Amino acid sequence: MKHERPRIELSGQPLSFAEMVRVGSGKVALSASATGMARIEIARGIVEDAIKAGMPVYGATTGVGAMKDVEWSPEDLDAFNLGLVRAHHFGTGTPFSSSVVRNAMAIRINTALTGQVGCTRELVDAYMRMLEADIIPVVRRTGSIGCADIGLMGQIGAVLTGVGEAIYRGKRMQAADAFAAAGMKPFTMAPRDSLASLSVNAVSFAAAADATRSAAASIRVLLASGMMASGALGASRDPWLSVRHVGTSREALIGSWLCNASDAWQWPVKTHIQDPLSLRMIAQVFGAVIENLLTTGHKILAATGRSDDNPVVVEGRVMTSGGSLPLDVTILLESAALCMAHAARNAFNRCVLLGNGQRRDLPVNLVPPGRIATGFGPIIKLAGEIFSRVLSMSNPVSAQSLVVAAGLEDEAAFLPLVIERFERQMRALMRLAALEALLSAQAVDILGDKPKGVGGMLYDVVRKHADFYTVDRPLSAEVEAIEEEFGSDAFMSKLIEEVPIASFDDFFALGSLARIEQRLTQEPVAI
Repeated sequence: MKHERPRIELSGQPLSFAEMVRVGSGKVALSASATGMARIEIARGIVEDAIKAGMPVYGATTGVGAMKDVEWSPEDLDAFNLGLVRAHHFGTGTPFSSSVVRNAMAIRINTALTGQVGCTRELVDAYMRMLEADIIPVVRRTGSIGCADIGLMGQIGAVLTGVGEAIYRGKRMQAADAFAAAGMKPFTMAPRDSLASLSVNAVSFAAAADATRSAAASIRVLLASGMMASGALGASRDPWLSVRHVGTSREALIGSWLCNASDAWQWPVKTHIQDPLSLRMIAQVFGAVIENLLTTGHKILAATGRSDDNPVVVEGRVMTSGGSLPLDVTILLESAALCMAHAARNAFNRCVLLGNGQRRDLPVNLVPPGRIATGFGPIIKLAGEIFSRVLSMSNPVSAQSLVVAAGLEDEAAFLPLVIERFERQMRALMRLAALEALLSAQAVDILGDKPKGVGGMLYDVVRKHADFYTVDRPLSAEVEAIEEEFGSDAFMSKLIEEVPIASFDDFFALGSLARIEQRLTQEPVAI
């Protein structure tokens, strides 16, 4: 007997990170609420009435952009709508993951269910059938200036009409071949459907959600490696205790986590009055970072439940709209990128402290006594390079000047570019966490410490991939192996199980799919 997949009903309300993880996995089926479909039909009726009355409807009976004043005859509409979506298949470069594309399609369906788009219900059904069959368009990621993802969503829309490329049953093939293999036919676009299939920011919102969730995971691991380094350096925990009384709510949350995560490991404190700031102010740095990530995450989720189309159907009319500019999400992501630079600097400073021999009588470059070696001095340059790399991608780009379409289109947010740089920061941060943990493991072994709890977890991962350093050796593959395990859903689930930050972990649906499914059956945690 065929096992029926779990189902998520879309209704036009904002999605959650847990829902997007599940949709992105391809292991759940989607349905549309009856109320949402009724709203679609009402809005469609308004659009059709406007067309019958001879009113120009942007992108349905008229051209777009610089051709907005060109009106098409009824006989021309089929050719125009087919050509419109195919003309916007111009993205290039490395494709987005299938999980991001699945979520982009789900977001397009969900925002249509608000009843403010004016597309046909058949367009929504076509998206649903593609997802059900798991025909996932190949969406190359370079092709949007962040004022509707026309070059990105256009690749999805083109596949709907039978051109472009798709992934079907794990194989990349021509869209027509994918439809034939699935026993399906391409979709014929009605007036308004073409523009509705491409002139929204659904790909960017899906990618932003994915990148922000990855950022949350990277910060969780970097916070843990910071705690491990603090133990290796013999830092006082007093600043983490005091911040619970005098800090912001997020700083207090981080201070509590640092205390709880280090309770099982009673390291010798080697502090005289005060520690260096990179040890003393971990709660302040990471408190600000998670505050920003939570705010950014909420803003992205809100975008999954509102129409950013142009035109829109409101107050019983088809109206032009400026909602395709995702500036609110973009600016918050740019501020998140700046937060990542602060977190990277904080970790880099601790790496320098670990190697300079000024804490707990640790040897310079962490070379064990009596050994002839250069040690970890050279690799601390890698930590500096990673910090500089993260910092270099924190400069804002959203306010750049750009004018296209004969000067009519002169606003853009460059959200896809902001996301791409943010993703690169996340990969760098996870590598920095791996390096900090590697240096910390060397320090605790030299000192004879026995890290427990979270510190012991990180130590075990390091020693799984890298032996105690006594003779100079290549370190590149070791750092990468530690980084890969730190970045796994299995490790994140274990870290959360050891010492959770429930409000943060659950909001971003961190960890494995199994953990997410299990948490959905429990009471939500306020954030």
